[in-house]
Amino acid sequence: MGSIKRYLFLLLPLFVFACKSNQPKGDLIYFGGDIITMEDKFPQVEALVLKDGKIIFVGSQQKANAYIGDNTQQIDLKGKTLLPGFIDAHGHITSRAGMEQAIDLSPSPYGTVNSIPDLQKTLTTVIQQMKPGSSVPILGNGYDDAIMVEHRHPTRVELDAISTTNPIIVIHASGHASVVNSAMLTLLGIAENAKDPEGGHYGRTSDHRLNGKLEENASFAALVKLTEMMPKPEPTKNELSQSLKDFIKAQDEWLSYGQTTICDGRSMGVSVGLLKEAAAKNLLKADVVYFPDFEANKADWESFKPNYMKYEKRLKFGGFKFSDDGSPQGKTAWLTQPYLIPPEGQSADYMGFPIFSDETLYNDLKTVFSNHLTAQLHVNGDAAIDQALRVIGRLKEEGIYKPELRATLIHVQNSRPDHIAKIKEIGVIPSYFSAHVYLWGDWHYQSVFGPKRAAFISPAQSAKKAGILFTIHHDSPVTPPDLLTGVYAAVNRTTRSGMVLGPNERIDVIDALKAITINAAYQYQEENDKGSLKEGKLADLVVLNKNPLTIDPKKLREIKVLETIKEGKVVFKRD
Repeated sequence: MGSIKRYLFLLLPLFVFACKSNQPKGDLIYFGGDIITMEDKFPQVEALVLKDGKIIFVGSQQKANAYIGDNTQQIDLKGKTLLPGFIDAHGHITSRAGMEQAIDLSPSPYGTVNSIPDLQKTLTTVIQQMKPGSSVPILGNGYDDAIMVEHRHPTRVELDAISTTNPIIVIHASGHASVVNSAMLTLLGIAENAKDPEGGHYGRTSDHRLNGKLEENASFAALVKLTEMMPKPEPTKNELSQSLKDFIKAQDEWLSYGQTTICDGRSMGVSVGLLKEAAAKNLLKADVVYFPDFEANKADWESFKPNYMKYEKRLKFGGFKFSDDGSPQGKTAWLTQPYLIPPEGQSADYMGFPIFSDETLYNDLKTVFSNHLTAQLHVNGDAAIDQALRVIGRLKEEGIYKPELRATLIHVQNSRPDHIAKIKEIGVIPSYFSAHVYLWGDWHYQSVFGPKRAAFISPAQSAKKAGILFTIHHDSPVTPPDLLTGVYAAVNRTTRSGMVLGPNERIDVIDALKAITINAAYQYQEENDKGSLKEGKLADLVVLNKNPLTIDPKKLREIKVLETIKEGKVVFKRD
C-alpha cells in the first residue's frame, strides 16, 4: 500500500502538468485592483481572464496564473477598479448626434447659460463667429428654465432681438419643448391662428399672439420639418457624411462614460437609417439597441420584426417606444394634481396633458405585445403612469401582455406609493432618471410638485423593498450620458442646494451599480451575455480610478472612467 502511495505521489506533478497543458490560455489577464463582479456569490475577485472577447475565468490570481501562455497579456490594474461595462437603459444617441452642430445652451453644472441674457449673448456671439447667411436657420439646444435665474422660457420677442432674418429655434433641456423666433415661424409655416396639434401646444401671449413656445408634438413636428428642409451636402468619395461624423462623436462621448451598450430611444425620422448606415459601415464600437417610435413608424412597423433581439453588426431592434406625456421640469408631464406653480399662461388647476387616449394606447400596445415584442413607455406624471398601468394591466388580464416581455416604464418621476404594488403585480420594469434628484430636485420641491410629491420621485428604495428589479438611466441628451451622476443621486438623494430630498428612497451603492449593469442587461433580455463578470459572458468592462463601494458616497460624482473595453478591446482610454 505504501508503494502505491509513493507511486501516486510521484505521478501527481505529471498530472498537474498535464492539466495545465490542457488549460486554455487567455488573451488578457486583469489583476492588481478591485474587481467587482455584480455576482452575489462572488462579489469581488482577484483576477479576470479573457479570451476571444469573452470571460473564461473569474477568481483568485493564483488560479488565474494557470491561464498564462506565451501570448497572454497581463494587465496590472495598479489599484484601479474593474467592473462590468455600464449599460445605457434609456438614452437617445441619434438625438445627441443631431445636436452636435447645435449651439450649446446648457446651464451649470454642464454649461454656462444660466439666464436669458446669457442665452442671447451665447447665440449672438456664435452667430457673429459663424457668419452664416442672413436667412440660414440657427439651432440652439439645452436651455433650462428650471435653472436659469428668471425661471421662465425665453420668448419669440427675445429671440427676435438676436435676429429678425435668421430663423432661430432653441430646444429645452428636456427635449419636450422649444422656442422659435418670428422668422422660424414663417419658415415652418406656423400661422398666428394655428390650432394646437394633437398631443401638442402653441404658447400664446395674453392677446392670443404666438409667443414662440412649442410644446410636445408641436415641437417635435417643427424639428422633423426643419430637419427635412436643411440642406445635406453630399460627402466626397471615401468621406463620411456629416451625420455619420456627428454620430461617431456622440458614440465616443458614450464610451467616455463607460458604456458598452448604448440605447437609442424613440428613433424616428432619419434616425433608423443613420443607425443602419453606421452599422453597415462597421462604425459601431459598442452595441446599440434602438426603439423606434411606434406612432412615427406605424405604417411599416412590421418591417422591424425580423431584427427583433438580434444583433447585426452591433445593432439590435429592441422593441417600440411610446411617449405618453411630457417633462416634469418643463411642466408638460401629465399629473392628477395641479403643478405647485403653473407655467406661464396656465391657470392654477393646470395638470399637463396626455399624448394618447386610453383607446389609442391600448390598440397600439395590443399590436406590439400580440406580436411578442416589448415596449418602452415614457411616463413622467402620475396620470401617465396610471394610464400605462391601466392599459398594460388590461392587456395582461386578456393574456396579451406577459411579464417575460419586460416592458419598461421610462422615468416614472411623479410616482406615487400605490404605484409600487401595481408595477410588481403587472410585471413591468421601472427605469428611473435618478439624476433628477440632483439636477432638478430643488425645482421639483419649490415649483413643480411641492415637498411631499417631490420626495417620492425616482423611488428606488420602495421598488427594492417590494422586490422589483429596476434600472437607472441618463436620458442623454437631456443630460450628458453620465450614469455615475445617476448612481450618486440614487445613493445620496442630494439636490444642488444640498438638501436631502426623500431620504427614505436612498439606496446602497451596490444596488445603484446593479441598476446600470446586471439589471439593465435583464431589461434588454441580455443577462446571459452581459451585466456581470462571469465565465461565458462578453468581456464588456470599465476601469474606474476609484472603487465606488469604498469611497465616501458623497464623492461618487468625482469618479473618472479611465478605460472602456468592449469584448476585450479598449474602445476608450482617458489621457
